Amino acid sequence: MKVVYTVIVVILILFIITFSLANTFPVQLRYLDVFNVVLPAYMLIFICFLIGVVFTGFMGIVERFRLNRTIAHLNKTIRELRREIRANEPPPIIEDKEGAGPP
Repeated sequence: MKVVYTVIVVILILFIITFSLANTFPVQLRYLDVFNVVLPAYMLIFICFLIGVVFTGFMGIVERFRLNRTIAHLNKTIRELRREIRANEPPPIIEDKEGAGPP
C-alpha cells in the first residue's frame, strides 16, 4: 500500500512541475486602481487552490464543533432517560428457594 501511495504522490508532483513550467506567462491582477499585481499564471492558480483548501478546512472545523455539541447534547439526554428508567423500575422481587425460607 505504501508503494501505491508513493507512486501517486510522485505522479502528482510531476503533474505540478509540468503544469508550472507550461504556464509561466504573466497575469496582471487589478482592483479599482488600488491593487495591481503581476504574477505567473500557475502561481495564481496555486494561490486560489490554497485559499480553497484553507476555506474548506475552516468549514470542516466549524462543522466538527457543531457535531460535537450535538453529540454532547444527545449524550446528556441519554443519561437523563436512563436515570428516569432506573427511577421508575419496580424493586427487584426476591424469591425464596425451596428449603431456604422459614418453615
